[in-house]
Amino acid sequence: QVRLEESGGGLVQAGGSLRLSCTGSGRTFPTNFMGWYRRRPETEAEFVASISWTGGTTRYADSVKGRFAIAKDNAKNTVYLEMNNLEPTDTGTYHCAAANVQNFLFPGTSWGQGTQVTVSS
Repeated sequence: QVRLEESGGGLVQAGGSLRLSCTGSGRTFPTNFMGWYRRRPETEAEFVASISWTGGTTRYADSVKGRFAIAKDNAKNTVYLEMNNLEPTDTGTYHCAAANVQNFLFPGTSWGQGTQVTVSS
């Protein structure tokens, strides 16, 4: 089992920055991949970014490329999402995910409780 604990959300003005953190623990942690999804108001969950735990290969949604960066600290079992030049459309609940396959929507993915990000215009 994997437990994920997120932190770092908050309220920021458009153009500002936030850094989210996700620390994993548990008997089957680390997994091969870790990532971030977000749920914006009145929309389905949306992939944001992911990173492979060993090789460090990253993937990003087109909507965040060039603004967001995902990174990891293996020693701290922690993944970070650095979010820059935030836009009001980035507002939502951000969830950390851990899985052994790259598609986080497959069964077996572990999810964090989520942290709220609100970007004011």
